[in-house]
Amino acid sequence: MTKYLISFPSGAMDVPAEDLQAVSDAAHAVVEEAKDAGVWVFGGGIDESVPPVLVDGDGTVTEGTYPQTKQLEGGYTVLELPSRKAALEWATKFAVACRCTQEVRAFQYDPAS
Repeated sequence: MTKYLISFPSGAMDVPAEDLQAVSDAAHAVVEEAKDAGVWVFGGGIDESVPPVLVDGDGTVTEGTYPQTKQLEGGYTVLELPSRKAALEWATKFAVACRCTQEVRAFQYDPAS
C-alpha cells in the first residue's frame, strides 16, 4: 500500500469564525473514520507560532526555511491506502469537512518505512 499526503495551506481555509467549531467537528469525524478504517498514519497542523529553522550537517542552526519553500503551513494528513483513487476519495471527504480544496501527493515506496 502507498502512503498519501493530503494537505491544504492555511490561507485556503477561509471559514467564518462562527463556523470554525463545525469545521473542526467535521474534520475530526473524518479523522475518526480514517482511524476506524485502519488507513490513518498521521495528521496535524503546522504550529505557525513556532518559526522554522534549517539544521546543517555540522549542527549549525539558521532561522528560516529553504528559499524555494517560502512558507509551509496548514493542515496535513498521511493515510496508507491501496490506490490513488482511494486517496482522492479520502481527499474529497477532507475537502468537504474543511471547506477547502485538498492537495494529494504520493510518497515514494521505501521498504524500510
